[in-house]
Amino acid sequence: MLALALVFAMLVGAALTERSAIYDAPPQAIATDAPVASGGEAEGAARDTDLQLYDRIAERVAAGENYYAVAVEEQRARDFPVRPGLAVRLPTLAFLTAAIGQWGLIALAAVIVIGTLVAWHYRLRDVQGGPGRLRFILLLLLIGMASGFKPQYLALHEVWAGMFLALSLGLYRQHRWFWAFVAGVLALAMREHALPFVLLMALLAFARGSRREMVAWLGAAIVFGGLLALHLSQVAQYTSPDDPLSPGWLTLRGIGGWTANIVLCSPLQFLPGWLAAPLAMLPLVGWAGWRSWFGLTGFLLCLGYGVLFMIAGRDNNFYWALVVMPVWFVGYAFVPRALTSLWHSARGN
Repeated sequence: MLALALVFAMLVGAALTERSAIYDAPPQAIATDAPVASGGEAEGAARDTDLQLYDRIAERVAAGENYYAVAVEEQRARDFPVRPGLAVRLPTLAFLTAAIGQWGLIALAAVIVIGTLVAWHYRLRDVQGGPGRLRFILLLLLIGMASGFKPQYLALHEVWAGMFLALSLGLYRQHRWFWAFVAGVLALAMREHALPFVLLMALLAFARGSRREMVAWLGAAIVFGGLLALHLSQVAQYTSPDDPLSPGWLTLRGIGGWTANIVLCSPLQFLPGWLAAPLAMLPLVGWAGWRSWFGLTGFLLCLGYGVLFMIAGRDNNFYWALVVMPVWFVGYAFVPRALTSLWHSARGN
């Protein structure tokens, strides 16, 4: 009964705290940390400018220019902040784009999407509910990945991090985790926002008693920390104290920040805010009701990122949710089962 009450309170609270000013804005994908001007035309212009920024950086890197010099110069030219150093993205995607071009990115993304669907199919072929539930899970996975799978959005680092994260989950086996580890590291190389996933995998490996695996995930996090420090030092060589600082990311937006991020990165953006907000929270119930290590992983992953969205990120940072969007809606597959189980338990059955 307490669990049912908490679920009800969560959904009602989401509906009551929906950020209607955000939901009513035109769909957008602000990809940098610049403040957003008000008004639909300004938002659309910012969206185009942001995506063009990463295309331009990749073009200049392909021509042989230094990534950090180019990134700082291009962001300054568009009045985007370059301080602190985290305002300048990791160079991985720029080098990849420079190497294979736009059509290469599209082909690679298609391969990752197909590979992820195949990996999840084999990982969950014995899932409770049989082939029907498995097909539903794969459909939900595809919908989540399609949210960012647009040619113009392949310039977004979060899209790639999200695809690799989903692939990592599909490839994971308790005693055959190497390729899942590789995919997780690739997600981290694309965007530092994949770090919570890597740390979660280390924690779960520890809980299962898999020490080698835990050391591998923690080692990846430590190595990444060193590379991130190197990245920040490189950015610092091309910036000065006169460069304006980016607005802070610690904003404490609460549950409205959580739901807004999910809604604006998914098809839920086309629904009224009072309905979209609780629907954005509902997959968490399904993940919690999926009684398996896989379900526990999905639940903790979605819960962790949800809490992150509550305490960090401004309204125009909603695209951060693309990191977890591919797997988010999979929880819908187990919502009926979870609620039915809670109802029977509450009645003493």
